[in-house]
Amino acid sequence: MTSNHHKGHFMEKIACLFLMLKGWWPVKMNFVVGRGTGAGEVDLIMVRGKTLIFVEIKYRKTLIQAMEAISIENQVRVAKTSAVFLARYPKYKNYQIRYDAVLMAPGRLPKHLPNAWSVL
Repeated sequence: MTSNHHKGHFMEKIACLFLMLKGWWPVKMNFVVGRGTGAGEVDLIMVRGKTLIFVEIKYRKTLIQAMEAISIENQVRVAKTSAVFLARYPKYKNYQIRYDAVLMAPGRLPKHLPNAWSVL
């Protein structure tokens, strides 16, 4: 594994702890479907009450660069992956679904963006 891969997992753990401090509870970390097919991965899936969030985590030199790193293609992959998750775990079918982001940069506190994007 590369040092970037290790750093990514470390940042995902920090983001998870950050969201836990805000009252969210982890359901899955690094949920992957279709490995090798270009399908997708969701960095974090968390729940609070009857709301389930699919969280994309981006770490860059600045928070603006982190935000810009969430491309349309990235959003589509997360949405497709979330549909697979919901099909596999039907107990969440009546939950409110949301797509959030956690932006991270050196020397900065994480920035949580609720409803970072929506799926039509």
